[in-house]
Amino acid sequence: MHITMTDSSSSQHNPQEHQTNQVSQNNSAIPLTSLLQQYFGFSHFRPGQEQTITQLLNGQSSLAIFPTGSGKSLCYQLTALQLPHLTLVVSPLLALIKDQLAFLEKKGIKAASIDSTLKGSEAQEVMASVRDGSIKVLMVSVERFKNERFRQFIESVPVSMLVVDEAHCISEWGHNFRPDYLKLPSYCKALNIPLVLLLTATATKKVKLDMANKFAIQPEHIVQTGFYRANLDLSVVSVSSAQKNNTLEQLVKSQQGAGIVYVTLQHSAEVVAQYLQQQGINACAYHAGFDSDTRAQIQQDFMLGNIQVIVATIAFGMGIDKSDIRFVIHYDLPKSIENYSQEIGRAGRDGKLSHCITLANLDGLHTVENFVYGDTPEQNSIEVVLDAIKAETVSNTYESKWELQLLPLSNSANIKQLPLKTLLVQLELCGVIEPRYAYFADFKIKLLQPKADILNLFNPQRQEFLTRIFNATDFKKVWGSLNFDDLLKDQSIERNRVIAALEYLQEQQLIVLETKGMTEVFKVNQHELANPSLSQELTAYFKDKEDKEIKRIAALIRFFELDTCLSMNLSRYFDDNVFEGEQLNSQGCGHCSVCRGQVAKLHYSQAKKPWPSDETLKNSMQALASCLAGKTSQPLSLSSYCRFLAGMTEPLFGRNKVKQLSGFASCEQQRYLDIRTKIKQL
Repeated sequence: MHITMTDSSSSQHNPQEHQTNQVSQNNSAIPLTSLLQQYFGFSHFRPGQEQTITQLLNGQSSLAIFPTGSGKSLCYQLTALQLPHLTLVVSPLLALIKDQLAFLEKKGIKAASIDSTLKGSEAQEVMASVRDGSIKVLMVSVERFKNERFRQFIESVPVSMLVVDEAHCISEWGHNFRPDYLKLPSYCKALNIPLVLLLTATATKKVKLDMANKFAIQPEHIVQTGFYRANLDLSVVSVSSAQKNNTLEQLVKSQQGAGIVYVTLQHSAEVVAQYLQQQGINACAYHAGFDSDTRAQIQQDFMLGNIQVIVATIAFGMGIDKSDIRFVIHYDLPKSIENYSQEIGRAGRDGKLSHCITLANLDGLHTVENFVYGDTPEQNSIEVVLDAIKAETVSNTYESKWELQLLPLSNSANIKQLPLKTLLVQLELCGVIEPRYAYFADFKIKLLQPKADILNLFNPQRQEFLTRIFNATDFKKVWGSLNFDDLLKDQSIERNRVIAALEYLQEQQLIVLETKGMTEVFKVNQHELANPSLSQELTAYFKDKEDKEIKRIAALIRFFELDTCLSMNLSRYFDDNVFEGEQLNSQGCGHCSVCRGQVAKLHYSQAKKPWPSDETLKNSMQALASCLAGKTSQPLSLSSYCRFLAGMTEPLFGRNKVKQLSGFASCEQQRYLDIRTKIKQL
């Protein structure tokens, strides 16, 4: 049974050929504004939207940089309706995807996502609707491309346009770099997608040019509408930690309408929300520690106006399209200027006056810095990864290959999964490894009809092929595990053909197919792997990355202490020259705290908790060493001791219940570098 796959290259849309049929105000009887009214009910475009859509319909890949809440998504939504094939949207967060789908559903536009929340046959139904053309927009996370079943599917359908939301994640120079995003240009090329749209609200000049270069977007097709939003009133208030709650209460009570209060830690979200509730304010905490149903309910209540104030970590915000948020208050320091700009950008999307207030001091500086230090892999951990590649590489006549499952490697190397992904991307860029494909280690099959009845539906040749699949499946009572190793010993059988057959059986509701154990396969360049300075070079890369992140925090502190207009400096940071033109006086916006003469100076406002005694610290470290004795193949590093005392996690700690030791987080109010110095002295 061979499932014939569509040749996407032959059926793919050629934008230049199709140009005369596209909708454009210059060459069509239907102006874009009429389509805007017809599909979305809007009478006019916001700045930048019409230019971006026109470029796309003329076959020109584009980068759109609009302020948060300025209608970036409409650029692909309207364009997608005019393109002949599927528009594939990559988005970094499920919340963003769900929000976009809800909006499109309200407008009667058929869109869907393939994600981890789909149950049973829902994914199959989505795929069938994409194949028959009834779904025009499909939204996925970038990680979905690693899924061999998804790739098998997406290669079989023609795609007109790739859209990358929050596209700054592509750039290593950006504040929210996601390693998997680096692969998107190669995915786009492999799928022969002729048109690309990148969307972001936060891009410095360096990030902007980096993004455009990765997708060969011409400079004239970068649409930047200006970062400045005149309705946002920015204030930085220097306030002691002891006075924060009282100041927050007064600010919230003086504001009208809904607001968000941002904090750094999950525990803080609950404590601050409880305080506001005690003061008679309708407030609720929100953070990633809540289960998905609880988070969804809180978000819905906020959207409907049942909750006035959300006290949240940065887990809350992306995908929140509530236009009447009147205030955003930073109770704790944000992580960077980019994060700050994204978070304040959620206020005042209706264009009305909204207040963005930062309650600033230096007391939480160590917490923000520690997040950075906690993610940096050490050289000995990097060497564990390199040794694993050397030990586990299998060579044959054609090439050397290495198979990876992320979680076990994260545990054995004691590197968190996100920095481990970054390390793997760096190994790709160094030419050490090259991604070949990914597959699921485990395929489980449940028959929905008797085996004989299923086989009788097919001709003899396909019956034979299915019989071989079933014979290689070890059926227990209900589920069977497919043994690919046995099946593929026959060189005439191709893995892709087997998966396509199983997918077809599931589409026909003859079986249920479950997959797990994502395994990535890389080609290994033995010469580059043998480079004796490789681990030092990779360690230097991460140290440089760490230094940049710490400098980003320092830049944030400098920004909050500026004695010139905050709005003007924020715009310049994002390469927006609006203050240099005639629109605004170069002296400033006139409506930020600095323009009002209130320059902030940040201080440490509370005495740090004193250091434990040297004897106590030594005992704590001895307790950690005893707890982990025999649990790791290497001696505990200086960084592990630092993270333990600072209250930071790493894979080794999570597996061995290290948090339960009395010394854990005993120095959490100290800066990481000070802890490091102290341990060295001991």
